[in-house]
Amino acid sequence: MKAAFYTLGCKVNQYESEYMAQLLKNAGFETVSPNEEADYYIINSCTVTATADKKTAQSVRKFKRTHPNSTVILTGCMPQAFPQKAKELFEADIVISNKDNGEILSFINEYNAKKERIVCINSHKNGDKFDKCEINQFAGRIRAFIKIEDGCNRFCNYCIIPKSRGRVRSKSPDELKAEIEALAKNGIKEAVLVGINLSAYGMGEDFDIGDAVEICANTPGIERVRLGSLEPDHITNSLIERLAKVKKLCPQFHLSLQSGSDKILKAMNRHYTAEEYKSICKKLRNTFEDASITTDVMVGFCGESEEDFNESVQFVKEIAFEKVHIFPYSERSGTAASKIGDDIPKHEKERRTAILAREAEKIRSEYMNSLIGCEKEVLFEAVDENNIYRGYTRGYFPVRMKSDKDLVGKVMTVKITGCQDSEFCIAE
Repeated sequence: MKAAFYTLGCKVNQYESEYMAQLLKNAGFETVSPNEEADYYIINSCTVTATADKKTAQSVRKFKRTHPNSTVILTGCMPQAFPQKAKELFEADIVISNKDNGEILSFINEYNAKKERIVCINSHKNGDKFDKCEINQFAGRIRAFIKIEDGCNRFCNYCIIPKSRGRVRSKSPDELKAEIEALAKNGIKEAVLVGINLSAYGMGEDFDIGDAVEICANTPGIERVRLGSLEPDHITNSLIERLAKVKKLCPQFHLSLQSGSDKILKAMNRHYTAEEYKSICKKLRNTFEDASITTDVMVGFCGESEEDFNESVQFVKEIAFEKVHIFPYSERSGTAASKIGDDIPKHEKERRTAILAREAEKIRSEYMNSLIGCEKEVLFEAVDENNIYRGYTRGYFPVRMKSDKDLVGKVMTVKITGCQDSEFCIAE
């Protein structure tokens, strides 16, 4: 039997697809590309925006249309947040929630036995424990995403995630230690710790994100540790000082900003001001050599004036983020912001997105060009047919280098000799 996974959304979803793939592999399934013929097509959905929901629906219909004799399975965040919408995607033969990903084999067996459509969407509840999940490889790569936290307690006014993911819960240090040791034995060199609200790892427990970083860094075979997206108000001075002692930690920090306007931050129910955010960035850059700070910015949130937007543009320029993920506000039913309304026209959101993207791209291009002539440590991860090896610096800048030697899995210090726009650096 062949199974193909089509994953939408974040790194947590990518981890969970790998987890489900390994469960099926252990049961004798072969995993293939979603572009190939398969007996089962599993769509692991995202619901962070309305566009994500649209992509999910399109994917479900496409796989059933092009592979009518295959079984189409829908899981992930969309069924969890909007169960009725998911139920009405009749092209999906099996509809389950992300809470039940670990039971995917049981649902497949039940469907095969009864030949009846299955819709089973179990909601998250307060007090839920972290679902046991572990992997020992990551799609044949040498860099693995490792989910250590799930859920969010923040309730930002625009966000549906607490509904689709439940409350904060964390993988135990012992489970993380066993998982990272297995990954290292199977050739993983870089561990990327991920979660829905990663910096809340250990909330209500006697451990925290610093413990997770140290566990991975102390594992033989792991060359690098990297952190996924972080909430800035969780990044305390004591945590920064602790992390700075971990030499294997890559100094790349993705701090979610959302807006450079204090008025909009308050309207979003974010828990910091622009000045507080700036102070954290300054502390990180003063503490970590070659610190790279990346972020997310939302444009067109309800009530965002031209002045508010310009504050965001100026803030992005002032911080000089190494990369900015920009997205227009998308109203989600069931959130606090949906009761206010969406008063910024689509064309205006697109205009603001384009303006901010140009400024962010300019900053990134200037920084990457400043690397020319510098020596940087690179972990090479893959190679193409022309012996061009691809990897990343500790600051998460892509690098390409031609070599006749096998560099995959190797950490090397290389000299940056050029840049291809802001896409990647060239090295020798």
